[in-house]
Amino acid sequence: MAHSVLIVEDEEDIAFPLVRTLEREGYLVQRVDAGQKALDQLAARPAEVMILDLGLPDMDGLDVCRQARESGYDGAIMIVTARAGELDRVVGLDYGADDYLAKPFGLAELQARVRALLRRTAAHNGATHLPEGALRIDVAARRVFAGNGEVSLTGKEFDVLSVLAAQRDKVVSRDRLMAEAWDANWYGSTKTLDVTIGRLRQKLESAGVTDKVVAVRGVGFRLEGADA
Repeated sequence: MAHSVLIVEDEEDIAFPLVRTLEREGYLVQRVDAGQKALDQLAARPAEVMILDLGLPDMDGLDVCRQARESGYDGAIMIVTARAGELDRVVGLDYGADDYLAKPFGLAELQARVRALLRRTAAHNGATHLPEGALRIDVAARRVFAGNGEVSLTGKEFDVLSVLAAQRDKVVSRDRLMAEAWDANWYGSTKTLDVTIGRLRQKLESAGVTDKVVAVRGVGFRLEGADA
């Protein structure tokens, strides 16, 4: 299953590239623009990593961090803010943050920090054993696992699965899959996508993966769980 990230950022020009970049890396990304919305989201569906801005319209991000920890949230928290002083970093870490990134920052650095947080969180939780049939995608290593066994995929099969996993339970259009897994200027037949999807389905099914790639006639495809 793809890793989940919650972005808490009220500025659209900052939030949009973050969401876009992390989705292209295969993460399941949710974004909210206020502190209370973040706490509500964590209570309903905790993300593995929360990227948290401090300057929110309804409450200070530090209070979001503190309340999240007091409520039992044990995922990783990365604070991103223009408050770059040493005291600000110390206070943020004391409130329960795992990492602190000062604005402006490079997207590549943020991605690397997210990967590091996920590795640390997995090690802390002892998350080495997966339920049989559970789908896990390691975007950085470009590897796919069913439970604790690896599923061997071609490059394009991996790319298609990553795009679908980033939009789990949502329909992804054929045009988007072609543009992201191949190239926006691809002039070949779209039958290539159907052939790739067919092979991907067969490999996932043979590996016992419970998630299914479902065709939505005339629109595209959707990755959904067995209980969807």
